[in-house]
Amino acid sequence: MVIQIPVIISTKTRYVSSVTPSALNSETTVVEITAQSDDYIVEGYIDLGNLASGDSVVIKEYIAVDGTNYRTYATVSYSGPVSDPIIRFHSKQLANSMKYKVTITQTAGTLRSFPYGFVLEVMGSV
Repeated sequence: MVIQIPVIISTKTRYVSSVTPSALNSETTVVEITAQSDDYIVEGYIDLGNLASGDSVVIKEYIAVDGTNYRTYATVSYSGPVSDPIIRFHSKQLANSMKYKVTITQTAGTLRSFPYGFVLEVMGSV
């Protein structure tokens, strides 16, 4: 027998800012979300519109399924300029003990600033 429990979004947190790597080849955290009070959903965007010719970045998504050890979920590389500069991180529903992190590493060119926006929605029961 499956028991269904209606859920609501009990809290919403926005992470909106810009990130500038401190040096070439230095992995820099864009957003990191640790354990929450209940299961949660996270999604967001990074704008790579500032990448110019000769600039390159690597973006990584990590998930700690066990709540401790981050493992790579996805790795993507971009070289500027980018014709479609908005990168979307699709919704991920994670258990409350799991952790989520996005990083950016600029590997070539002039250090740039990259605007981002992520939304964290923590679930609750009705």
